[in-house]
Amino acid sequence: MIGHWTILAGALAASAPAGYAAALAARWLADDARIPVAAMIALLAGAFVWSWFVMPDLALVALSCALAWALIVLGAVDALAFRLPDILTLPLIAAGLATAQWLPQHDLLGHSLAALIAIGAFFAIAAFYQRARGREGLGMGDVKLAGAAGAWLGWQALPYVVLLACAAGLVWIGVGAMRRGREALGERIPFGVALCLAIWIVWLYGPPDAFGPLFYSR
Repeated sequence: MIGHWTILAGALAASAPAGYAAALAARWLADDARIPVAAMIALLAGAFVWSWFVMPDLALVALSCALAWALIVLGAVDALAFRLPDILTLPLIAAGLATAQWLPQHDLLGHSLAALIAIGAFFAIAAFYQRARGREGLGMGDVKLAGAAGAWLGWQALPYVVLLACAAGLVWIGVGAMRRGREALGERIPFGVALCLAIWIVWLYGPPDAFGPLFYSR
């Protein structure tokens, strides 16, 4: 147990430089938008502690911290610039596939198929919306981030990722409508933020029907 507490202390100490690096990365990727460094540090510290309490071993805690860093940067960039850069989404897909081979299930094929299914499904939705409405609904960044979700989580988790992301998106719209009225209903929303949150939650806890983490308990 002493080792676990030592790792937690180290993760919290690392959240400051990691948060600063995340803020710099998000600022660069979001065209020099103002990024509150303190908020990024707080988000990362919270994610590090959260993963420490949920994940069953220290290797998975470290892996979760890396995933949290990427998701927080992506979410910040999408919230500020409505963009999910390839420089993060594509390596995230590759990292998810590498992780799949190392996880207890060793299901690289299943995770690879999940990434392809997610990319294909989101691309089809984006194309249909573009054709039906004459404007972009989902961007290609959302499509690639969905592929990352499949690569990290596997095909069984994809429906729950989509469900959670849609629920978070509806909450975003509802809060906007309460603050700005009906005009908020026609505004763009950074769906990547909701998708990042859904990926994080399902990564930690697994599909709701399992009602527990994807991994063995500590």
